[in-house]
Amino acid sequence: MEIDLKIEKLNQIYDLFDSYAKKQDLACKRQCATCCTCNMTLTTLEGLKIISNLDASQKDTFMQRIQKAAGQERYQPKISTNQMARICMDGGNIPDEVIDPIWGHCPLLVHQECPIYPLRPFGCRCMMSRRDCSRNGFADMDEFTLTVADLYNQFIEHLDAGGLTGNLIDVLLFLDISENLKTYQEGKPDLSGPGLIRNHPIPVLMIPPEHRLRVAPLLEPLTRICQM
Repeated sequence: MEIDLKIEKLNQIYDLFDSYAKKQDLACKRQCATCCTCNMTLTTLEGLKIISNLDASQKDTFMQRIQKAAGQERYQPKISTNQMARICMDGGNIPDEVIDPIWGHCPLLVHQECPIYPLRPFGCRCMMSRRDCSRNGFADMDEFTLTVADLYNQFIEHLDAGGLTGNLIDVLLFLDISENLKTYQEGKPDLSGPGLIRNHPIPVLMIPPEHRLRVAPLLEPLTRICQM
């Protein structure tokens, strides 16, 4: 599938989730950035969407912030969402992951606001809370919304199967190297980068039995988008 078509489908998936999020009773508001940590992850497709929509000046400022943050401690995932689904399906053990919000804020934040908010990846979009995060120190998400977020993560990874997932810093540093960007856009199979893991197709959907009926109306359009 051509990259431009993949980005078009990614935009449709974002729109679907944003419609879901607008119907929720949330405490999220402008300049609420407690959840905006340096631990955010995204796929190479999402990273490409971001850098493709910045002009030269914006990209230069953007990458300066990313490069400055390259040495900071941050979450680097060991397995992707669909790898986790595969392990669960096979009855295996999920490896422990180390992630700590005290490692710092997202390097892109300016005065508690995101300068690329319309382009933000799904990992940012799905961070929403029923209570003020600044008071609790964490997002309060109900169990069904967590299931919905996992479902969307699976489809976004599926759309970018063969690409990579990693910390926002690592993905954007990877794509800032022209040779890496070309390799990714051409869909070559030997794609790899420091701190990044390979994306996989969906092996099985991670939907708890108690959420299957409720999630069905959300699942149908996601399936249709990825099959088009």
